[in-house]
Amino acid sequence: METKRITPRRAFLGITAAFAVASILAPHESQAGGVDFSDKTIEFVMPFGVGGGSDTWARFNAPFLAKYLPGKPTVVVKNVPGGGSITGANQFAVRAKPDGLSLLGTSASTQFPYLLGDSRVRYEYSDWQVVLAAPTGGVGYVSSSLGVKSLADLGKLKGQRLVYGSQGATSLDLVPLLAFRLLGLDVHHVFGMKSRGEGRLAFERGEANIDFQTTSAYLKTSADMAKEGKIVPLFSVGTTDDEGNLIRDPNFPDLPHIGEAIEIVSGSKPDGIEWRAFKALLVAGFPAQKLMVLPKKTPPEIVEAYRAAVRRMKADPDYQAAKEVALGGYEQVTDKAAEALFAAGTTIDPEAKAWVRALLEKEYNATF
Repeated sequence: METKRITPRRAFLGITAAFAVASILAPHESQAGGVDFSDKTIEFVMPFGVGGGSDTWARFNAPFLAKYLPGKPTVVVKNVPGGGSITGANQFAVRAKPDGLSLLGTSASTQFPYLLGDSRVRYEYSDWQVVLAAPTGGVGYVSSSLGVKSLADLGKLKGQRLVYGSQGATSLDLVPLLAFRLLGLDVHHVFGMKSRGEGRLAFERGEANIDFQTTSAYLKTSADMAKEGKIVPLFSVGTTDDEGNLIRDPNFPDLPHIGEAIEIVSGSKPDGIEWRAFKALLVAGFPAQKLMVLPKKTPPEIVEAYRAAVRRMKADPDYQAAKEVALGGYEQVTDKAAEALFAAGTTIDPEAKAWVRALLEKEYNATF
């Protein structure tokens, strides 16, 4: 088996933001003919409640955008929670004007309903254009009490009862759900967890024996359990290179990504409709997890002003000092790299979409 262990030229991750508005006036042109947001307030809509991962990402980015957008506008996070982010995204789709004063941060919870054809979705990603994409990663692991020491021992789990505390079959937990399935594991998913943190606590109490955490959460909590021998990491979801190939996560260079893990267990490279459906959702959930978008009709000079602000903020010493903790070691991207992630994270072929919908309806009573 050939293993891609290259260091990605660009490892994708991120954080996304939401800002509230005091005036919705179009930015005026400066004497030099450029965009000028002086004395303006930019509304960055965050379709989640205060304090969650996406909100934290938004509030990390907001002051840097304010610092580097032309005219140093006020950028205020406006939280519009509801429907797992559908409410705020629907509202943005209807109300946002293409004047640069309305910005939206989306996450996997916004991408998944769109990709799966949820009837509540009234937004269309093709009506938006991306200015920043922010990736993350994640790790799947089991309790060492199961007698497994590495991925190579996965056969020992055949016939064992595996329990996973899940937020729901159509949430971000759909990625580990499909990953466990592709690895041939028989996992009972207990739905109703309010967060992955709550799922981890169920694991720590012994109520679950298989778990999955995003990179930042894993490094803060679960990594210590691995050092103590309490858990056995099996795989990371990986990340993508500039050509969209799945490669190892630079945060976990010695851990196989999920594609490698499936090949190790099955003896062949993953392929077929199940893999295609999984890969589309994996990209939407992790390499392209958070997207910062403007209405598509926003003038090119305003879009470029945002992208230039992103480029400048990434070089800011304060950003450099804080990004490791805030972003988990992944690099937020803009320009062509962001466009590539935007396209990959908001696209699924119809056959794969039909397959995953049928699976969720039949086995998990999901409705769309």
